[in-house]
Amino acid sequence: MASITSRPPPGVSPSAASTSVSALSASTIPTSVESTQDNDPPTMRFTTAKDLFDVINSTTGDFLTVTSVSPIDFTKIERAREKQGRRFRFRDYDSNSQILIITIPTDLHEKLHKLLYDEFVGQVRDMGLKKSWNNIGNATRSTQGHSGRSSKEGDSTGGPKPQRATKGAWPTLVIEAGFSQSLGKLHIVMQRWFSMSNHEVKIVLLTKFNGAIILLEKWEEEIQVRPGATTTRHSLQHPASVLRQSITITRNSTTNPTSYNVTSGALVLSFQILFLRDPGPGEGDFIFSVRELEEYAEEVWAQV
Repeated sequence: MASITSRPPPGVSPSAASTSVSALSASTIPTSVESTQDNDPPTMRFTTAKDLFDVINSTTGDFLTVTSVSPIDFTKIERAREKQGRRFRFRDYDSNSQILIITIPTDLHEKLHKLLYDEFVGQVRDMGLKKSWNNIGNATRSTQGHSGRSSKEGDSTGGPKPQRATKGAWPTLVIEAGFSQSLGKLHIVMQRWFSMSNHEVKIVLLTKFNGAIILLEKWEEEIQVRPGATTTRHSLQHPASVLRQSITITRNSTTNPTSYNVTSGALVLSFQILFLRDPGPGEGDFIFSVRELEEYAEEVWAQV
C-alpha cells in the first residue's frame, strides 16, 4: 500500500502526517509515494488521474511532485481537473523532464500569498489605479516550442493595463508561497517564471514559512555585462536573477501579546518595474511597512 512519508507541515504531528492512501493498492501503483529531499514535498509516479487525485486528497502539505507525466498524461489531468472542478494548481510542468509540481491550496498556503497580494492591490486602489491593473490570479501560462511544452499557474499574479491585459499575457508581478517545499525548489520556480516568460515577468516575490520563520525574498532581473566588455549588443549577456531584498519575520510567544520581529525593514516593490512606466502625481513605489509585515505574520501564524 502506498504511503506519504514526507516531513509534516507546521503544527502536524509525524503520526498525522504519515497518511495511508487506502484507495491505492500495490496492484494499481507500480511505485510507492516516497519522500524526496529533506523539507520537500512527497513524490509519486503518475499512473492515472484517479490515482493522482486520491494521493492529493491524502497529502497534508501544500505540494506534490509527480513524475513520468507525458504531454498526453498532462492533458488528461487537465481535463479531469476541469471536469471534477478540483482546486489544485499546476505550479510547474515541463514535458522534457515529465515532472509536474502540484500546488494544494491549504489555508496556510493561501494566507501566505493572498495577504501580500491583497495589500498590494489595496495600495494600487489607493493610488486610483484600480482600472490600470489586471489581476491574472492563477491563470495558466504556457509555452510550446521545439524543446517541448511548459505550463505554470502562479499563486497570485498580475500586470498593468493595457500592456498585460490581453489573453495569455504574462504578469509583471508573481507571488509564490510554500511551506512544504524547500527554498531551493522555490528558487527554481522563480527562475522558470523569468525564463518561460522570456523575461516578461519583472518581480517574483517568494514567501517561505517553516513554522519558525517567514522568509520573504524579492527577485528581479538585470542585464549583466562581461568584465571589460563595452555595452554593445554582442557583449550583453542574458538577464540574471538578482535577490533585491531578503526579509525574515520571527515570532516571540513569550511576550504578551505575542510579538513579531521583522529584519531588514519594509518591503518595497518598484512602481516603475511593475507598471512599465514612471510614476505620475500621487503614484509611487508600493511599501509594506514593518507594522504591516508584523500584522501579516500574525495572520499567517494563526493558521498553524
